[in-house]
Amino acid sequence: MEILQKVVRGMSLIVQKYGGSSVKDSQRLYHVARRIAEQFRLGNQMVVVLSAQGKTTDSLIEKAQEITDKASGREMDVLLSTGEQLSVSLMAMALGQLGCKAVSLCGWQVGIHTNGIHQNARILQVDTERIRKHLEQGMIVLVAGFQGISEEGDITTLGRGGSDTTAVALAAALKADRCQIFTDVEGVYTADPRLVPEAVKWQEISYNDMLVMASMGAKVLHDRSVELAKDRQVCLEVLSSLSNVPGTLVRYQRETQPMLRGITADNSTLCYRLENITLEDAGRLMMTLYRRDVRPDLTEQPAPLQLFFTVPEHDRQTVNETLSELSLSAEVDESRSKVTLIGSGLHSIPNLKQELNTALQNENIPLGSTWLGERRYSVLVPREQSTKAIEALHRVLLRHQS
Repeated sequence: MEILQKVVRGMSLIVQKYGGSSVKDSQRLYHVARRIAEQFRLGNQMVVVLSAQGKTTDSLIEKAQEITDKASGREMDVLLSTGEQLSVSLMAMALGQLGCKAVSLCGWQVGIHTNGIHQNARILQVDTERIRKHLEQGMIVLVAGFQGISEEGDITTLGRGGSDTTAVALAAALKADRCQIFTDVEGVYTADPRLVPEAVKWQEISYNDMLVMASMGAKVLHDRSVELAKDRQVCLEVLSSLSNVPGTLVRYQRETQPMLRGITADNSTLCYRLENITLEDAGRLMMTLYRRDVRPDLTEQPAPLQLFFTVPEHDRQTVNETLSELSLSAEVDESRSKVTLIGSGLHSIPNLKQELNTALQNENIPLGSTWLGERRYSVLVPREQSTKAIEALHRVLLRHQS
């Protein structure tokens, strides 16, 4: 009956998400408000997820550090959730000025239920009753991204890029017709077009390729949002909030032949090296990190009683706390970036690793740990040469596509 009513009324239920750069100031915020209002006036039901404005989250973290460098995860979540609350409130005001009825809701008001892992929570369930009630009342529903509520009734946040995950979870729960993720680039490219002008935009990309790109440092989408979209079969549309050009669809694709898809760099990579560590302690460390949702990468034992692995910057606190609890110490190297080429069937491409290593060596880029799998090739390079490494590997990618 609900689908029939939509057809009769000619409306779609659209979930949109706008990132912090898209609403960073009043000018950008009003620009987004006009885009939302335009879709609403076409007869569509609109649910819009917003991130905190610009560098608001960084500013809130700095405020906390002025007080203490040992704030609990619970109190940090209470503090950081206010950034998105500010965004949705201001957007509701802007839409009101444009003559549209809108209501702003925090995660706990919507009914986004999560587990109790502060600063890195996972969504367990989404209630839709309140959102549907406001939609039936002819209102635009504005939802604060990045946040939810635990079983204990505490505010939780979803970790870096969590507003993407909020949007996908809402789209899945509401069975939305479209889930649009608006950023400051015009889709998903073979490399960051701001760094590599020759980068090519994809019209479509598979969940699998996008998931690897996101987990390896691409900032277009958060990896958990892609994981959830794949699991719930939510087609994502990545678009620019600053233009009206077609974007990139992220959805299921059948993989029929080896393909190079893109190059990413994680410039927040931390390299941990442990000396005099037994196999038993190394196993306990890895198991504990996995339980805490940390996925060490490029893990190797360079020599007996040594352990080496990398993690992104946002996992630093969890890793350090785990090392302390297990009475282990480590050296941390922050001077390297992890550059990754993503694709499918990479093992089937003859001499690919040699070709990639040669491309970097020809640019006099020292190679650290490297790893070639079926879906990615990763290498550690000096951080100041990460852009140069991206450009070198991108030329290899373009040769394989020509």
